[in-house]
Amino acid sequence: MTVSGDGQRVVFLRSGGPEDPRAALWVVDLTPGAVGERLIADPANLRGSTGDPEDAELPAAERALRERLRLSAAGIGSFALDAAGTVAAFAICGQLFLADLVSGTVTAIPTAGPAMDPRPDPAGRRIAYVTGNALHVVDLADIAHPQNLVLAAEDRASWGLAEFIGAEEFHRYRGYWWAPDGRSILAQRVDESRVPRWYLSDPANPHLAPRSVAYPHAGADNAEVTLHLLDLDGGWVDIRWDRETYPYLVAVSWTTSAPLLSVLRRHQQHGLVLTVDPRTGEAQAHAEVSDPRWVEPLPGTPVYLPDSRVLIGGELAHEGYDARCLFADGTLTTPSRLYIRRLVGLVGRDRDAHLIVEASEGEPSEQHVYQVPVCGLSGVAKARRLTADPGWHHASIGGSTMVIGSASLERAGTRWAVHRDGEEIWEIASLAAAPPYAPRPVLQRVTDRRLPTGVLYPRSHVAGRKLPVLVDAYGGPGHQEVVAARARWLGRQWWADQGFAVVTIDNRGTPGVSPSFEKSVFWHLADVVLADQVDALLALTGKHPDLDLDRVAIRGWSFGGWLAALAALRRPDVYRVAVAGAPVTDWALYDTAYTERYLGLPAEVPEVYAHNSLVELASEPPARPADARPILLIHGLLDDNVVAAHTLRLSAAMLATGRPHAVIPLPGATHMAAGGTAERLLRIELDFVRRGLARP
Repeated sequence: MTVSGDGQRVVFLRSGGPEDPRAALWVVDLTPGAVGERLIADPANLRGSTGDPEDAELPAAERALRERLRLSAAGIGSFALDAAGTVAAFAICGQLFLADLVSGTVTAIPTAGPAMDPRPDPAGRRIAYVTGNALHVVDLADIAHPQNLVLAAEDRASWGLAEFIGAEEFHRYRGYWWAPDGRSILAQRVDESRVPRWYLSDPANPHLAPRSVAYPHAGADNAEVTLHLLDLDGGWVDIRWDRETYPYLVAVSWTTSAPLLSVLRRHQQHGLVLTVDPRTGEAQAHAEVSDPRWVEPLPGTPVYLPDSRVLIGGELAHEGYDARCLFADGTLTTPSRLYIRRLVGLVGRDRDAHLIVEASEGEPSEQHVYQVPVCGLSGVAKARRLTADPGWHHASIGGSTMVIGSASLERAGTRWAVHRDGEEIWEIASLAAAPPYAPRPVLQRVTDRRLPTGVLYPRSHVAGRKLPVLVDAYGGPGHQEVVAARARWLGRQWWADQGFAVVTIDNRGTPGVSPSFEKSVFWHLADVVLADQVDALLALTGKHPDLDLDRVAIRGWSFGGWLAALAALRRPDVYRVAVAGAPVTDWALYDTAYTERYLGLPAEVPEVYAHNSLVELASEPPARPADARPILLIHGLLDDNVVAAHTLRLSAAMLATGRPHAVIPLPGATHMAAGGTAERLLRIELDFVRRGLARP
């Protein structure tokens, strides 16, 4: 959901219904007396010079970006607006389109090649896009000449695209930024010449050459990222900061005359917020952030406030406080009782300005939208919650208009309500199908660490009848599973209806509780995560006597796959069978920023990596034959995030020590296992789990 700067339009993507995989561009007009929705661009109806763009292959760069964004839908993946929100630019399979949101006209724009990440300038006079690793700009007054090359591609270097680490780990999906006046562009150059080259192949299609990717694994060189300010009328300024000390470009904000940057050291225990002089390119430190474990960036920051102070995210961890907060030039701006998750934006001006934030208050399974006055410590106690119902809420704002998306356990899907000046004026229609059941998980906090948990029973369950337990796990930093939103429990209800009590646990390391809760895993990932999972499971039996702890299975994907395999290998006394999808089995094979944030550099602490490695663990024969619990390993062969080598190396180690396991390779599949693959695996997983629990 994107709200135009003047608050007159809400622009969003929505498919035609539950059987339509293609996202289309829609707008809600908020003109008084004529409020309503309009379809602007339907991918099925767009015809360009090359025919239906949906018949074309996705360009490699767009495919990679969709993977980083975890987008599984086809059609329009993303769009960008001008400052007023009157035009939208988007690409479909490399073909560039410009939509006039007022008239509804959609125009195909000729380009020099398959277009990627198109963005109009704030005034709506030009569109920038990337093709072939080069940055181009189209003057909309002369669209017949697409060859307006601004920055040319180089060997193993690209312009205008976010590097792998920026997109995958810091959620910075952009590689260029328009100046507020539209006269210049701040562009990122990425040099991958020092990054190790890995090769992904599809054995099911041996006639296809392997695809080369630059993958910065733990301890290896990262891409070299630089920033350059380009005046479209001529001129070039290099942005200068100590990149050797602070190599990670975490965030860029350009809303006033001076850009703001957030950068981090490689160990991520110290960072800077920099202000950039656009005339000279000099970057000056405005604020420092540090933590002996790691600095956790806050989405939406840094940003300038109307009074020129800079708002940044930080932590309050002294005098009994343990909170994630916002600070304006060092002054606490949000209440310490709130766990701030994201800065949505700013409404009002001068002394009437308010921050809109998404935050939790005491209950990590819920997220609410708050309004906080921008007036320093005197306003800390005045934060006002804008969402009343229990659940998971998020917001978008523009002018005096706010769109709030609300999900809960009480209803299916997400309700999107448009508010103006505090009053609801429109509800955006949902075209989703009604699910066949309404899961009602029991959400509880257990153990002295108050670990968030959820338990789900079969719809036909009769109290007093013992049930085998399926632990549906993730457990990794940056992601919660125990959330008060029905959509999170639909798949789990399917598992429950197969005869299981489904248990989900958010251990220490997951967000939403407190900074200290998250950072307890530093250098002790396996020990803390698994201990919490076991302790919570045991504690739940006191509240749920129908849980049969003699029959416990565990399944998970990605980090959850690592956790599932870890549980079966290290605690066979608790877990009898595991399903591990796309597991990280050797952290030395995973990327730099994520792995080193929690485990350090492998050259400095090799024992930490060995202790957290599934391959090392599986290389030791089980103490007793009965401790060799069966594990089903599933992996996409074209996974460029957790490469298939993880599963293959674990399988080899288990084979060498006689540990029972099975491997399902997924030809052509990436980390998401999209297109129905994950759903088709469910019956196979179910059969494996049942057979594993039936073993003596």
